[in-house]
Amino acid sequence: MLDPDSGLSLTIARIVQRLKGSSLHSQLERQARVSLHKPEIKLESLKEDIKDFLKTSGWEKKLQNAVYSELNVFPSPCHPAAPPEHMKEPLAYMRKAQGSWEKRILKSLNSMCTELSIPLAQKRPVNEQKELLNKWNEMGTDEPDLSLFRPVYAPKDFLEVLMNLRNPNYENGEQPSFRSHLGLIQVPLKVKDIPELKEDFSELGLNIGQLGIDDSAQVPPEFFENEHVRVGQKVLAEQDSAAAQQYVRQGCPTALRADLWALILNISNQPEDILYYEQLKSNVIQHDLLVDSLIYKDVKLTASNDDYYFVFEDYLYQVLLCFSRDTSVLEHFTYSSATPPKSYIRGKLGMEEYAVFYPPNGVIPFHGFSMYVAPLCFLYHEPPKLYQIFREMYVRFFFRLHSISSHPSGIVSLCLLFETLLQTHLPQLFYHLREIGAQPLRISFKWMVRAFSGYLATDQLLLLWDRILGYNSLEILAVLAAAVFAFRAVNLMEVTSLAAAEAVLADLSTLKVMPLLQIFLFATVT
Repeated sequence: MLDPDSGLSLTIARIVQRLKGSSLHSQLERQARVSLHKPEIKLESLKEDIKDFLKTSGWEKKLQNAVYSELNVFPSPCHPAAPPEHMKEPLAYMRKAQGSWEKRILKSLNSMCTELSIPLAQKRPVNEQKELLNKWNEMGTDEPDLSLFRPVYAPKDFLEVLMNLRNPNYENGEQPSFRSHLGLIQVPLKVKDIPELKEDFSELGLNIGQLGIDDSAQVPPEFFENEHVRVGQKVLAEQDSAAAQQYVRQGCPTALRADLWALILNISNQPEDILYYEQLKSNVIQHDLLVDSLIYKDVKLTASNDDYYFVFEDYLYQVLLCFSRDTSVLEHFTYSSATPPKSYIRGKLGMEEYAVFYPPNGVIPFHGFSMYVAPLCFLYHEPPKLYQIFREMYVRFFFRLHSISSHPSGIVSLCLLFETLLQTHLPQLFYHLREIGAQPLRISFKWMVRAFSGYLATDQLLLLWDRILGYNSLEILAVLAAAVFAFRAVNLMEVTSLAAAEAVLADLSTLKVMPLLQIFLFATVT
């Protein structure tokens, strides 16, 4: 373990190193040079005067937000002697399982390539480039024949892999406390119990005002809402990411949500960001990738059939096609257990100097991937900003939902947390469902992998995502999944098959997220 002082020094050094290459660094330098011509800057107190200038002109706040963003995204530094793969994932058996899963995905992609005789990437003919450019804002009207394409994998395939995960150190030994876990996930990871979750999510307490709760015994809802909006406007005026993150734990007013989320994610939509988006768009126009067809197919199978999201079909194509070309996304693999797939230029197989990441962002889309973008379309109507918000949400949160790791917000821990909460607090229900072959995780897994997108009504989903951003954690997904089972427990106790249990939980669109979470966390006897 690192001692606190060494850890802090390493963190500071890493943040300084990362910010040195950013546009913020060059902007700060430029502003400092401009300030030299101001009469209030004196030579004898140059350093302090420039600091004061940067503070009063708002640049210090921008620097603080950038540092806060880095602290939120990157994990705490490992011991200097630890190998680099420990930053990706400390447990060797998890790394091995993730590697095997990636090989399966690549095999599926390559076999599709071979079957359809389609290259992984090719330059579009000029007339096709012009055609795509002309219909860029109405790609939803295009009806390409996608019947031969299939999703590389679906959530249920991924669940089968997680069910077979084992820690080899426990395979032959006895560990009674863990062996009593009757769920599908059989790996010994530390997950939180209700008292710990209560402490972590204390702002969701029954006595604290929340957006998303129709009535409160303590404060009339309209009084709380008006005051909450006033505080939210003040937070936005201050442009403080840390304050915004704390604020959204009690929910975002609809009118302020887009700006507050952008502030938390440190997205400012500068001219260079818009230019970068246009470059990605140009890459889409010029080159045709096999994953483009997978993106089209996924949007057609999911969002296009959704009552809330079908109107955003064009936005989804634009964002996801650009995302697949964005090499800056590769950076998240330094702290993800996953590794970007490699392809080789034709005829150069195995020669590393001819290796390229494929797709360029290193992320192969799966069935339901477009649903990570769809809810954001309600908040952002300019494609460059929508794109930046989605990319930041992905590299902070969503990547953890489809990679095998021991991280507390990783999908393995979420599954284990869900099963542990149910087994501990609703043992009769858990045992009943298990006995009839309806393991609860088989039903809830798809909710968690999609962060409930496409299952909850959009207003409720955005209230849930407020809390993901506010707590910088995905653990609330597992808590909500358990709360849904608790809410429907009476009906579920009467079912006699998996199909019947799925029917009881088929429609979540009428559920109110915040009352469910509050009752499960704060009204459960522990």
